[in-house]
Amino acid sequence: MARKPIIRIIGSLNIDFVTLTPRVPGPGETLEAKSMTVHAGGKGSNQAVACGKAAYTSPTEQDVQVEMLGAVGAGDPYYASLLKPTLTKSGVDTRYVEEVEGVQTGTATIIVDEGSNGENRILFVPGANHHVDDLDKIISTTTQDGVPDVIVMQGEIPKPTVLGLLSTFNSDRHKTCVVFNPAPMFDTIPLSALKDLAVLVVNETECLLLFKAVQELRDIETPSEENLTPHLDRLTSHLHDLASISIVVVTLGSRGLYYSVASKSTRQQARGLIPAAKVAKVVDTTGAGDTFVGYLSTALARHVSKQGSLEGFDVQEASLRANEAAAKCVQRSGAMESIPFGYEI
Repeated sequence: MARKPIIRIIGSLNIDFVTLTPRVPGPGETLEAKSMTVHAGGKGSNQAVACGKAAYTSPTEQDVQVEMLGAVGAGDPYYASLLKPTLTKSGVDTRYVEEVEGVQTGTATIIVDEGSNGENRILFVPGANHHVDDLDKIISTTTQDGVPDVIVMQGEIPKPTVLGLLSTFNSDRHKTCVVFNPAPMFDTIPLSALKDLAVLVVNETECLLLFKAVQELRDIETPSEENLTPHLDRLTSHLHDLASISIVVVTLGSRGLYYSVASKSTRQQARGLIPAAKVAKVVDTTGAGDTFVGYLSTALARHVSKQGSLEGFDVQEASLRANEAAAKCVQRSGAMESIPFGYEI
């Protein structure tokens, strides 16, 4: 029996406190909210759940092995009763989640604004996530039974850890397909840190910060967020040229997404815009971006496991499916629990 493709997610695990409000209160204002609920969350664990759920081809069959690496506070009742069971039920192996003494599990306070079509505002307390900082230990754990087909990372663990892991897993020694979603975006991210990256996924705000990074090396003007789309061909050409990034995806919210692919074997580039999938009603946008990343990463793992490389990966087809999953997600409340299973798409 052939082994399953392996995805390892290195990132954050949080407890989310979600408040639903008719509008966001102003400075000094107290406003009656509609509800407050507690959920499993964190960008790392959200994306792990998205990978795990995307891997289900039926209610009982999973064709990709998904593993989570990260840290929580030792003895945290929310991890034992909520976060760990949610990961496990979503098909995510939690054996590499470390319980750290003397710190709390990371938390996020999420305000969901019903008056703005379900848009959210998030306050993040890192807690144990900032203890994911032993680079040698993380590399050893990640590669102990061979380099996985895909590694997924975000920006909620320490910046030196992320940059060190990018350098390691984009290098020839431990080369693999890294999917990097730099959210939340670091204050600065040198293009050298992204060299030879397989897949970069950013939203509009993060994309503008990349423009500024490119601007330091090439004399180009940074557009406004409202005028971003016409400039994406120019930015991605620079990212392919300066950092040798193979695939760049820019999520554009209600306008859909943009992708650009540069083949290292043929030197050709392919680009496209995919419109957002239509939904009857947006309930909560919290997990949409992570759902997209998880579904895209799972499709990539299946391809790499069969083909042995990134070459030939159908980004458009994978993005269309990931887009459909994200659309189903925004019609449900919460983060992890709103992510659909693969057999639902």
